[in-house]
Amino acid sequence: MKYLLLCVITILSGLRAADSCANPPAFTAVEPNQALVFPRDFGAHPGFRTEWWYATGWLQTPDGKLLGFQVTFFRSATGHDPANPSRFAPTQLIVAHAALSDPAIGRLQHDQKIARAGFGLAGAAEGDTDLKLGRWEMRRDAQGIYRVSLPARDFSIELTMTPTQPLLLQGERGYSRKGPGPEQASHYYSEPQLSVAGTVVRRGKVQAVSGSAWLDHEWSSTVLDKRAVGWDWTGVNLDDGGALMAFRIRRADGSTLWQHAMLRDRHGRQRLFSGDDLSFTPVRRWTSPRTHASYPVQLELRVGTERWRLTPLQDDQELDSSRSAGAVYWEGAVTLERDGHRAGRGYLELTGYVKPLKL
Repeated sequence: MKYLLLCVITILSGLRAADSCANPPAFTAVEPNQALVFPRDFGAHPGFRTEWWYATGWLQTPDGKLLGFQVTFFRSATGHDPANPSRFAPTQLIVAHAALSDPAIGRLQHDQKIARAGFGLAGAAEGDTDLKLGRWEMRRDAQGIYRVSLPARDFSIELTMTPTQPLLLQGERGYSRKGPGPEQASHYYSEPQLSVAGTVVRRGKVQAVSGSAWLDHEWSSTVLDKRAVGWDWTGVNLDDGGALMAFRIRRADGSTLWQHAMLRDRHGRQRLFSGDDLSFTPVRRWTSPRTHASYPVQLELRVGTERWRLTPLQDDQELDSSRSAGAVYWEGAVTLERDGHRAGRGYLELTGYVKPLKL
């Protein structure tokens, strides 16, 4: 549920003011009952205000070492007048994040980039997934395989992510509510249980890796409800072949403003949960030595009659995106447990704990 790109909007307002040609921006609205069409909707939707492709997963080296990884590309429409003929007009911005979690290091390794789209240097293509920001790339080929090439500051990853299951349309056939107002929504689908293979390079050492990943693609033109200060989100590949996505949006007092979950079992049956059928309960917190934010890094998640516990691969998975998306948040690899036994692996995102998000 990668809302962090919305933080960029406050930066973009300054860009709009600098454009003498600017008219009030008009972005495409998210509408219910609008069917998603593929492969078209694998690609970019430049009429919408914000969009992201978000891949997270667990990797294992040949000697059994476990790593978490995150790769995210964002696209943001700035609201500049599309009639502006200048090739330099920043009508679209591209932002990208990459991170590795390694318990042997004990903190997140992270890199980030931002640039205006254009000139063959940065962009998000329509029609299918084709994302580029300098030498960072994510592309989907004709067989549906994602290819990620990402030479970051402290590491480099080259991965293929191959689908093993059908798409998972979130919410109501891809229309995902994010608040009490119907306009607070996104178009949202996931690709869980991606099979991953490739290499990770650090300090000149090349390591073969394999594992599994989860990919989210989401686009919207709205901001959150004005009472929202942050959210907790998780996407988990269940060990039995199922998939679980759950999120809650929080008020300033920590109470839940809106929440939703989707559970697809190993037979492909899907169930939706909201309201009292869903709860996030902190079990253990970790305090960042840098921001002093207190994050609930271990959670009990109740979805219907199911109860799970989310436990982090490592506590320090705080990500500072102040040079791009403008926020500091916790995002990391977690194990899902039921009755003390592992039931899956995925990622947990915790935002709005350093300070309320101002969208």
